[in-house]
Amino acid sequence: MIPVIKKLSGLYNWYVLVILTLGYLTAELGHFLIGVTSKATAIDVPYGDIACQLNKTEPHFNWTLSEACSNALNHSACVELTLEDGERYCEWNRNGLGIEYQVLAGPSFIAVYTVAGVFLGIAADKYKRVPMLAVCVFICGASVTLIGATQQYWQLILLRMIFAAGEAALNPMSTGILSDMFPEDLRGLVMSIFNWGIYGGIGLSFPVGRYITELNAWDLGWRLAYYGSGVFALIIGLLSATTLKEPSRTTIGEEQEENQTADEKKQKETPWKVMLQPRFIMLCIAASIRHTGGLCFAYNCDQFYRDTFPHVDLGAWLFFVTFVIGGVGVLAGGYASDKIVANMGIKSRVAVLAISQLISTPFAFGSIYMGPVGAMITLAISYLFAEMWFGILFAVLVEIVPLAVRSTTVGVFLFVMNNIGGNLPILMEPVRKATSFRDSLAIFYAGAYLISSILFGITALMMGKGKQAKSNPAQNMAGVENGGFSITEQIGSQSEINKVTASHYL
Repeated sequence: MIPVIKKLSGLYNWYVLVILTLGYLTAELGHFLIGVTSKATAIDVPYGDIACQLNKTEPHFNWTLSEACSNALNHSACVELTLEDGERYCEWNRNGLGIEYQVLAGPSFIAVYTVAGVFLGIAADKYKRVPMLAVCVFICGASVTLIGATQQYWQLILLRMIFAAGEAALNPMSTGILSDMFPEDLRGLVMSIFNWGIYGGIGLSFPVGRYITELNAWDLGWRLAYYGSGVFALIIGLLSATTLKEPSRTTIGEEQEENQTADEKKQKETPWKVMLQPRFIMLCIAASIRHTGGLCFAYNCDQFYRDTFPHVDLGAWLFFVTFVIGGVGVLAGGYASDKIVANMGIKSRVAVLAISQLISTPFAFGSIYMGPVGAMITLAISYLFAEMWFGILFAVLVEIVPLAVRSTTVGVFLFVMNNIGGNLPILMEPVRKATSFRDSLAIFYAGAYLISSILFGITALMMGKGKQAKSNPAQNMAGVENGGFSITEQIGSQSEINKVTASHYL
C-alpha cells in the first residue's frame, strides 16, 4: 500500500489544479448564466423590457410571422395578430433585455468584482490562502443557489454583488497557490489549464441555462439551473476546505534581489511615471475597447441568437465555440506570446496583437449578419483569433512595466480596463432601441474588435525599439477571463516576480 500511496501523492499537485480549475469554472458559470436565463428570469422575477415576440409554440415558423410580431409596438397590436384559424402567434411578454438587465449583467457585478479583487489580492499575500479560497467558493455557491430563490429584482442585484465579491478571490488566490506548487517549466501550462475554467464556465452556461430551464423539472424552470450550479460550487468549496493544504510560499522575484538595486530602481521609476507614458495610456485604451467587445458578446449572444434564429437551437454550437474554440484560442495566444514572438521585440508583439484582432473582425461581423450555419462557422474562426489577445497583452505589459513598480502599474492598468470594459456594454441598450439588436451588437462587439485592432496598431508605432525578453517563456500568463482581478505570480530569468492582475473573458 505504501508504494501506491507514494505514487498517488505525486499526483497531489495536479489534484489541486483540478479542484481550483473546477472552482473557477463553476464561478464563471454562475457569472454568465444570467445572460442565458434572462428572459425566463425576467418573466418570473420580473424586470426589463416588454415586447411583442413570436410565440415559441408556433410549429410553422416563418420570417413573415416573426417580422409581424417585431413590428407590433403595443399590447393591443400584438394580440390582434392571428393565423387564419384565429390562433395567436405572438405573445406580449418580457424579453429579458433592457437597462435593468444590462445593469444586472455588467455594472452591478463589475463594481464589486474589481474593487474586492484588489483587497483580496493583498490579503492573499499576507494570510493563508486555502481557507480564504474555500470560504469564497462557498460564498459563490451560496449566492448562486439563493439567486434561484429570488422573487424581486433588488434581490438579484444584491446576490450578484455578493457573488462577485466571492469570485474576485478565486483567480488571485488560486494562481498564487499554483505558482508555489509547480516548477517554472510547468507554470505556463498550469496557468493555461486553470484559466481555461473561464471558457469552460461560459460554454457550460449555454446548455445549463437553455436545456435545464426548458426541462422545467419539478416546475422550477430557470431556478433549477442556479440550484444545480450552486450546489456543485458548494461541493467544490467543501473539497477545497477539507482536502487542500496551504503550500509553502516560494521566495522568488524581488525578494531575491539586492535591496540596493531595488531601491535604485524605485528612485528611477514610479507608478505614475509609467502610467503617464503615452504608450501605456494607448495600450490601456485599446485593451479597454477590446474588453468591451468581448463582454458585450458574452452578455448578449444567447438572447441575440434566440431572437434572430428562434427556429434553430444553437445552444450546442455556442457551447462548442466557447468551451472548445475559446480554450484553443487562449492556449494559442499563450503559445504565440511564449514561442513565436518571444524574441521579436516589443513592437512586433504589439503588432501581432493588432493583427490577431484585425483578422477576427470580419468573422465577428459574419457571426452577426450571416445565417445560423454561417454565423456559427464565422464565430468559431473569430473566437480562435480574438481570444489570443490575453497572452500577448500580458507579455507586452511585463516588458514595458519596470519590475520595481510592476504590481502597482499593471494592477491599475487592468482595474481601468475591467471597469471601462465592464460598464460600456450598458450603452448597447439605447443603441438597440434606436436601431436594432443586430446593429447594436455589431457596433459594440465586432466594431470594438475593429477599433481595438487600430488602437493596438497605433500603440505598436508608439513603442520604441524595446528590450528583448530575457525571461523564461513560462513568465507569460496564457490567458484569463473577461471581468475582474486576479494576481498571477510568474518567474523570469532573474527570478522576477510578476503579479499580474487580470480580467474576465473574452
